[in-house]
Amino acid sequence: MTTRMLATLSQLALREIRLAWRRPADTLGATLFFVVAGTLFPLAVGPDPALLLAIGPGVLWVCALLGILLTLNRPFAQDYDNGALEQLLVSPHPLPLLVGAKLAAHWFSSCLPLILASPVLALQFGLPPQAIGILALSLLLGTPTLALVGGLGAALTLGLRGGALLPLLVLPLYVPVLIFGAGAVSATHAGLGAGPQLSLLGACLCLAILLCPWSASAALRVALD
Repeated sequence: MTTRMLATLSQLALREIRLAWRRPADTLGATLFFVVAGTLFPLAVGPDPALLLAIGPGVLWVCALLGILLTLNRPFAQDYDNGALEQLLVSPHPLPLLVGAKLAAHWFSSCLPLILASPVLALQFGLPPQAIGILALSLLLGTPTLALVGGLGAALTLGLRGGALLPLLVLPLYVPVLIFGAGAVSATHAGLGAGPQLSLLGACLCLAILLCPWSASAALRVALD
């Protein structure tokens, strides 16, 4: 990879981050949903420590997943409306790398704050410190996969009216990440170790990095033809 290409990718990622933080309410939508939904669950189920500890990993992962669903249209929708997306297609640089840079910036601006907020919410469910660390690590491994798969779904549904199709398209693909992420935290609390689940999350991330930018690039070319 040449120095010029690296400079282009970094400039594109910084542009996406700056644009995202010009509208902080939209950018932090996933984190706000995660915090609000994660706070309401302990209030709804009651103060039973054993029950909160049992449902905590699954609830937190479901809230994180649903929060990320709120931001899936953002990587390509605005550029599609103003014509900037067509400039990416005629760029001399490989389109999958440009798409990957956009999705990485989207994860950094929308998903990373969610991960930083997760330890505070985990305390409400009574998770021990080791389980809280595994929760943050599982989100760190799992949310990039959710962002990449969501970016592929956003590219496939680009230009379609209505936003109901995108969640229906990506939710089945999110299920393995949800199971492995919540399972890692539960296994840690049970004293079984989270190594297998974290390894599977890492494998899902590697697969998503290999496939999603190229598939999303092909979908964008079809959508703009």
